Amino acid sequence: MRLARIGDAGFEKPVVVDDDGTYRDLSGITADIDGAFLAGGGLDRVRAALGGGGGGGGGTLPRLDVPDGTRRGAPLTGIGKVICIGQNYARHAAESGAEPPSEPIVFMKAADTVVGPDDDVLIPKASVKTDYEVELAVVIGRTARYLDSPADAAAHIAGYAVSNDVSEREFQLERLGQWDKGKNCETFNPLGPWLVTPDDLDVPALRLRSWVNGEARQNEVAADMIFGVPHLVWYVSQFMVLYPGDVINTGTPAGVAMGLPGQPYLRAGDVMELEIEGLGRQRQRLQAHTVH
Repeated sequence: MRLARIGDAGFEKPVVVDDDGTYRDLSGITADIDGAFLAGGGLDRVRAALGGGGGGGGGTLPRLDVPDGTRRGAPLTGIGKVICIGQNYARHAAESGAEPPSEPIVFMKAADTVVGPDDDVLIPKASVKTDYEVELAVVIGRTARYLDSPADAAAHIAGYAVSNDVSEREFQLERLGQWDKGKNCETFNPLGPWLVTPDDLDVPALRLRSWVNGEARQNEVAADMIFGVPHLVWYVSQFMVLYPGDVINTGTPAGVAMGLPGQPYLRAGDVMELEIEGLGRQRQRLQAHTVH
């Protein structure tokens, strides 16, 4: 089942997307797709309205005519926190000049960095090393604290989405090594287009890809993660409470600009495209930040 939010920023409408691409209005079920919706059985209500299925048929949900060019917002609003995992693919750790970590590297990204999957990304003032990172995002659907084992993780996952953990490498690595400086710039986390429920998803087989100006950059499967999704959800729950609507970015594959000798970092006018099979595709154009 694929949930989305469409419309101008701040005025998005919640929808479910059939297998054939038909949009169906969820306004009769929920005002929006957020943590309260996930925690309150919202996904089950949508399934029931679809007639018990997740992909088509429509059930009692009205069809929406969505004009071409309609903006796609992030598929989730009211995000409490974005937890990120660093160097979770061995080849990416190597291209970063690091040994594969012995346990997950955890850092935070502010929820206000999240934008729609096709929204412009702003290059920060004074940036010289803005970089892209396609990642599998895990959306929490049920409160998780001190889970007993990774086997408990599945019951706390609402779904998955494509995430772009945009980074400014000079801010991140050369300014006293404080990662948050290079991770929390405005617009630095495009998310979506869909929130896809775990039904029938073979998560380890999901392939992550990215392109810059049409040139292929990243291409690995989620099975290449050093720490898989169940382990990450369990692990993070040992250090902080995970609430419905929280997001975990699970790390990026090799092929980022930082790891490609001689490869220029992103500049205004560049176009990033990111895709995870089964979870949809994003496209962002880079714009110079104009300080207001």
